[in-house]
Amino acid sequence: MKEALTIGNDVYRIDIKGQKDALWTYRLEPSGESYSVRPPAFELGGKVHEAELACIREAGQPARLTGGGTERRFRGEFLGDEGLVLEMIFRTWDGSPVVRFAYQLYARGEERFLTKNGGTDHVEYARLELEGYERLLEVRLSDFNELAHQYRLTENPVTDRQLDHEAVFAGPLAVASNDRYAMLLAYEHGSPSTDLYIGFQAHRARSLALAMKAIKGNYCHMERVDADRGYRTVWMQLGAVQGDASSLAEAYRTFVLRHMSEHSASRTPYIFYNTWNFQERNRYWNKKRYLDSMNLIHILNEIDAAHRLGIDVFVIDTGWFVKTGDWSVSPERFPDGLSRIKEKLDGYGMKLGLWFDPKAVALTSEAYKAYESCIVSWNGVREEPHAIWETEASVRMCLVSPYGEAFADKLIELAKRLGVVYFKWDAISQYGCNDPRHDHGGEHATPEERGERFSFLLSLKLVEIARKVAAAIPEAIVDFDVTEDYRCVGLSFLEAGKYFLINNGPYFPNFDIPADGSDEFYNYNVFFHPGPARSMLCRSAYAYDRWLPSILFLTHYFPDDPASNQNISIASLILGHNGIWGDLLRVSEEGADRIRNLLTLYKQVRDDITASYPVTRGEAGSNPEIYEKINAASGRGAVVLFANSFGMPFDRPRPVRHTYVTARQADARVWHTDNAKVVFDGSGRAVIEARFERADAAIVFFGVSEK
Repeated sequence: MKEALTIGNDVYRIDIKGQKDALWTYRLEPSGESYSVRPPAFELGGKVHEAELACIREAGQPARLTGGGTERRFRGEFLGDEGLVLEMIFRTWDGSPVVRFAYQLYARGEERFLTKNGGTDHVEYARLELEGYERLLEVRLSDFNELAHQYRLTENPVTDRQLDHEAVFAGPLAVASNDRYAMLLAYEHGSPSTDLYIGFQAHRARSLALAMKAIKGNYCHMERVDADRGYRTVWMQLGAVQGDASSLAEAYRTFVLRHMSEHSASRTPYIFYNTWNFQERNRYWNKKRYLDSMNLIHILNEIDAAHRLGIDVFVIDTGWFVKTGDWSVSPERFPDGLSRIKEKLDGYGMKLGLWFDPKAVALTSEAYKAYESCIVSWNGVREEPHAIWETEASVRMCLVSPYGEAFADKLIELAKRLGVVYFKWDAISQYGCNDPRHDHGGEHATPEERGERFSFLLSLKLVEIARKVAAAIPEAIVDFDVTEDYRCVGLSFLEAGKYFLINNGPYFPNFDIPADGSDEFYNYNVFFHPGPARSMLCRSAYAYDRWLPSILFLTHYFPDDPASNQNISIASLILGHNGIWGDLLRVSEEGADRIRNLLTLYKQVRDDITASYPVTRGEAGSNPEIYEKINAASGRGAVVLFANSFGMPFDRPRPVRHTYVTARQADARVWHTDNAKVVFDGSGRAVIEARFERADAAIVFFGVSEK
């Protein structure tokens, strides 16, 4: 009988056993509900080896994590094959029911090789037998909805038909529940849900069995495993609560917000401004070039306007640089090298952000000369160079190569020299390289394997680069643009950064509306004009907030007059997307004051709104559409109510009334827009009545004072 090693917190206990039916168990306290996690299994030398362990011991001392958690490592030898060693890594946090775990496989003595009988990946990362659990739910994070041209979270019950056929499903969260408990198993990776690299299989015999398996790209055939270079799995997660799936979702959302990342800056509810939308307006409406507004005088004026609104982070989008790869400031556009811009931002207490295309390197750059071997290629053929937003022609680099580390070092150098703390990463496709000279499979691997390995590792490499930057620059925020399909969307990047979710949404060709290719200034974007429509589109992304904090999905709203549009935009923004873009210099004085007043109130309770679990009624664009974001612990936060469609003719006023009673008790210090009234019932809940005559929003803040 193996001696059990125990770790955990005040919510659960983990017993490390090393047994065939339970490598380790997770037990909820004090109820005693328990889950047995079977050992991982790896194909080595054509044979599957399951990690039933002997001689388990702790490897080193517990390590304290920056975010307050603890990391523990344990090692054991494979029973019957002491040359194979498995290291188990656990991260736990007090008060959270979620544990992160990963495995590292080592081989002592003779070299071992991961193999693929039949040409497919053979790794089973985890398996659980869930006796008494009737329901299984797949939570997908990377369904790309072409109608809205954005990634969406979807919840999909796993049907009996899927169980009968043991159909693979994506996740990355699998949630099992019964009438008393809910538990989840998840993996940290990223890919479109239609192109899996890791997935789940489940079936029901006497009980529900759930397994997490490698699908493709997890390793190459004949990949070496030895005592120094082990095979490392992705991070995985397991958690449970006494309650239903909604209770689990709330606990999981808190875990992602407070614990999953050691870099808290990405979770801070700053308000962002980005120059890109004005650059687009200047082109499509004023017949200018994208970079005509990218100059010192215009940017200084925009900073003044952004400060007046209450912006925290000012992001200069594409065009601030001479050439990609070297990322030096353009002396033509900014003769002083951004020094006056940084001086003005510092004076206003604002932070500087810059745009990057991490994979782009200009043909005449020093980076090209140093890392020419790291250019992406497919079957030995390189892509043709192409211009990057009216700057010099560039080639695409492979980030799963030495260039990835060089790019991280460049960002750190820029942060120290220019004072930039926000990094927007754009245009990173998950596909396109099978070069054997890079770090995703050598000559021993087939071209297909190298391509799949690149796509698998890119998701993890982006995390590694962002983590390195954040470790060197604690204030750093890395924002990964996922506004187009075929990008690495999933849980993995949220360990180190956040997502830039929506650009302009769908294009006219998405709706089969012919494009005018003969017009140089033809605007393909549908939701580009001021008004309520863009806000409705963007609010549809708040479905993520049920499982993942909305602050991790930056989305921008228009500041344009009139007052009703500004109310709608700010009411939408404060739910967590926290971005503004547009023509700041054309916002009226009254409009600027209105936005600043609303954002000043928001800043008093933004931490509460960020922490609060959402309560919603209706969906984006419907009547009614209501969001409650009140922190249950403090009663502080906000409720916003939207009036959307008024039918034809659109300019005819029609009275609409929404009445809403808050689910939570609310702080009695209330501020609200003029179109709302608030009273409190005997239990401390707020009763809100809002009246509208046109598309508009009502905003109610709780726990604020007017200054």
